[in-house]
Amino acid sequence: MQARLFSLSLCATMIYSCCIVYILLLVTITGATESGIVGGRVAKAHSRPYMVSLQIQGHHTCGGILIREDYVLTAAHCKDSSQAMTVVLGAHDISKREKSQQRIPVAAYYPHPKYNKKCGNDIMLLKLKKKATLNKYVKPIGLPKKEGKIPSNIKCSVAGWGQTAAKGPMSKLLKEATEKTQFNFECKNIWPEYFNSEHMICTKFDRKNGGICQGDSGGPLLCNKKAEGITACAVDGDCNNPKYPHLFTKINFFIPWIKKMMQK
Repeated sequence: MQARLFSLSLCATMIYSCCIVYILLLVTITGATESGIVGGRVAKAHSRPYMVSLQIQGHHTCGGILIREDYVLTAAHCKDSSQAMTVVLGAHDISKREKSQQRIPVAAYYPHPKYNKKCGNDIMLLKLKKKATLNKYVKPIGLPKKEGKIPSNIKCSVAGWGQTAAKGPMSKLLKEATEKTQFNFECKNIWPEYFNSEHMICTKFDRKNGGICQGDSGGPLLCNKKAEGITACAVDGDCNNPKYPHLFTKINFFIPWIKKMMQK
């Protein structure tokens, strides 16, 4: 089964010639055959050794990043099932049992306590049952500084095994694309009720270069080669519509919580 990106369904009402967007949020589970990046390109095999495929019964559900030998960071909405999840490390083609892959069951799930099934605080730590074996295929990625600033209008990369088109098939190979960070006021105008610049990042993109889609949840937003965000929200069924920015959980805001949980 596949945990989709936090779904955002939209309708527009004209008031005084202005368009006010209302957002209906819904977490759903869909078949794995619907599970990445729209557009973009296939990543160089094993060029992102921190990438994780979260799987349920052998099917990709979400992405994630390895931040320590025994911890993975992902989105809280990815755990929307009572079924056990397995972390797959060292993968490029998830349709195969590559020799580089390591499959480790999840021992414990730690969604952020303030996550409320909306985009806010959409972050989760996964404790692995055993430490990953680090090698050229499997390496953790460093976390950003707590007070680090993320400039607007800079190019950042995203990656995942999610849908290759809105409502399209999933990608067997890891794909990547480029998105640009957007000015906070632009996102606040579009997502007035849900965007919080304190702990969120939003990005702009175009149809040509593409970006994240359903199935890419929990994957990273890398800016200047640093993991700055966790993929959280996109418009359901229209993830490649540039009118609506993609939303990411801002990692540096949650550094104290992440460190506290891992010290346990």
